[in-house]
Amino acid sequence: MGIKITGTGSYIPKGIEKNEDFHQHEFLNTDGSKINHPNEVIVEKFKAITGIVERRYADDQLVASDIGFLAAQKAIDDANIDPETIDYIICAHNFGDVKANTIQSDILPCLASRIKHRLRIKNPKCVAYDILFGCPGWVEGVIQAQAYIKAGMAKRCLVVGAETLSRVVDKHDRDSMIYSDGAGASIVEATDTEEGILAHESASFTYDEAYYLFFGNSNNKNLCPDTRYIKMHGRKIYEFALTNVAQAMKDCLEKSGVDVSEVKKVLIHQANEKMDEAIIKRFYRLFKAKAPEGIMPMSIHKLGNSSVATVPTLFDLIRNNKLEDHQINKGDVIIFASVGAGMHINAIVYRY
Repeated sequence: MGIKITGTGSYIPKGIEKNEDFHQHEFLNTDGSKINHPNEVIVEKFKAITGIVERRYADDQLVASDIGFLAAQKAIDDANIDPETIDYIICAHNFGDVKANTIQSDILPCLASRIKHRLRIKNPKCVAYDILFGCPGWVEGVIQAQAYIKAGMAKRCLVVGAETLSRVVDKHDRDSMIYSDGAGASIVEATDTEEGILAHESASFTYDEAYYLFFGNSNNKNLCPDTRYIKMHGRKIYEFALTNVAQAMKDCLEKSGVDVSEVKKVLIHQANEKMDEAIIKRFYRLFKAKAPEGIMPMSIHKLGNSSVATVPTLFDLIRNNKLEDHQINKGDVIIFASVGAGMHINAIVYRY
């Protein structure tokens, strides 16, 4: 028996926020002081590090569960299944439904329940719940779906990653330019083939690393001190990810029994172009090898960092031949990997 992804779907918002749209922002240091560089210089340096040229923001009338539903419906249609046969709906996110121009997160009921409601699934034994695991949430959801299927508790699961990070950013923080909105979904089920998930790796580093990403005050000290925004210690995250994600990928690949030369694609969380490139180099260096050309597809340049949605969206784009110069063929071995708030890391080795 294999456990594989039989359908994928994604929702990429129509709203495009380009780098030049930030030229009018008032960026401040963490202490509230002015940055001694014009915004054009700040934005250009940001692009050089992250690779981001533009990002997507959801329409004001849509919230995370809405775009999660739209991605889920596409995945169900792609897998050509009856939604009533889904045993679990697992929705990964970080902030719940945040309405445009508000500061309140809404997770009552949970987003998975909302998605199930929108899908009009009547079966009460289709269990719907959310997972809070930072940016690696969708990958972890797939790992959990696999566990349910292996344990005989499920035959088919829907895993969704949906987020509207544009609504929880501090506009006075340069890091706000990284974040975007989006959703990706997949159907995970048991099959008669040997394709699918070959191995997984997952870990939580919390002793010193738990608050590398956190909710904090605006850099603008004149704003309400009780309002919080997504914040991060970028340099610490970079150093952490470089070592730990590469090692998790190596451990996962060795567990799978697959040789590194067989890996055709590595789909890594789209957090930062330079960081992801460094992780890939470190990963291959652990095998005393050089990263092959085109091994790491990237969507961050146009889509930004949509947290839990980056990996499933990237996978869906490649499967549907919507990412130039990248394709996956039957039998190819690919690696999914992610890192994020917690600090959590995970990886999956998968035969397509």
